[in-house]
Amino acid sequence: MEPLFLDDLKVGDCWTSRARTITETDIVNFACLTGDFDPLHVDHEHAGRSHFGRPVAHGLLGLSFLAGLSSNAPAVHSVAFVSIREWEFHQPVFVGNTVHVVTEVLSVGRQNGRRGHVTWSRKLINQDGTVVQSGTFETIVAKAPSIPKPHARKKVPSTAS
Repeated sequence: MEPLFLDDLKVGDCWTSRARTITETDIVNFACLTGDFDPLHVDHEHAGRSHFGRPVAHGLLGLSFLAGLSSNAPAVHSVAFVSIREWEFHQPVFVGNTVHVVTEVLSVGRQNGRRGHVTWSRKLINQDGTVVQSGTFETIVAKAPSIPKPHARKKVPSTAS
């Protein structure tokens, strides 16, 4: 599927991403990448004594999965990522949870002739249908390039010889 341009997006348009199962390797790799080795994420014994009863994925790992999964649902000609607003972590994400993203266009606004702002509602949803994270993203999306009209050729009168 070809990426969408600004003019292809309408308020209320909605997409559902493919799903992804969270693994312990994902959590360990994220801890290594970020340096966040909080025992709540990586220590089974410590996490087992917490109110969660087991290790919890990093909240930002869930947000990272959301960003990746939603990058193709829908695929758009993004120019820039502007902001995340009103982000909430509703429920924990655990090893073995399978998550997907539901994305909805909240607003489409013109910035200039070549691009515009799009505000998206994004929800990270687990296998039980529970929204575990949600909020709004704002991006700048390119407008479709205008196709130049061919110049009319002037007919040159022929000279009869």
